[in-house]
Amino acid sequence: MKKIEETMPSESEWLIMEVLWESKTPLTSMEVLNRLKGRSNMTLRMVRVLMSRLSGKGLLGFTVDENDARVYHYHAIKSKEECLREKSRRFVNSYFAGSRTSAVAALLQGITLTDGQIQELEEILEKSKEQDQERSRKK
Repeated sequence: MKKIEETMPSESEWLIMEVLWESKTPLTSMEVLNRLKGRSNMTLRMVRVLMSRLSGKGLLGFTVDENDARVYHYHAIKSKEECLREKSRRFVNSYFAGSRTSAVAALLQGITLTDGQIQELEEILEKSKEQDQERSRKK
């Protein structure tokens, strides 16, 4: 069986991506480590290894510091929204045989929603209907 190459961040890598998504400017591995304090007990070495993996997956880009070639400034290439969509798609395919309806039902069963949350979900469904109708018209 052919192994599918993983292109999405692991749980630990996701923490690093969160820091970079929150930042408006590129960050060094040391800056990422400092911003992870309180969220993770990663070492600088671990942060560097994970950032290297993320770069290899095409999720991070970097530039070399003008004054010190040993320092890299990293930035996210893929947005959080892109990564969430891909992770969600893979989750649904892996655990629900591709059925979005079954996935949503499983997530909603057994929880109590506020009126505001129900309204928000109804708005999402309505928007989805409108997008489907628009796609159908274009065909």
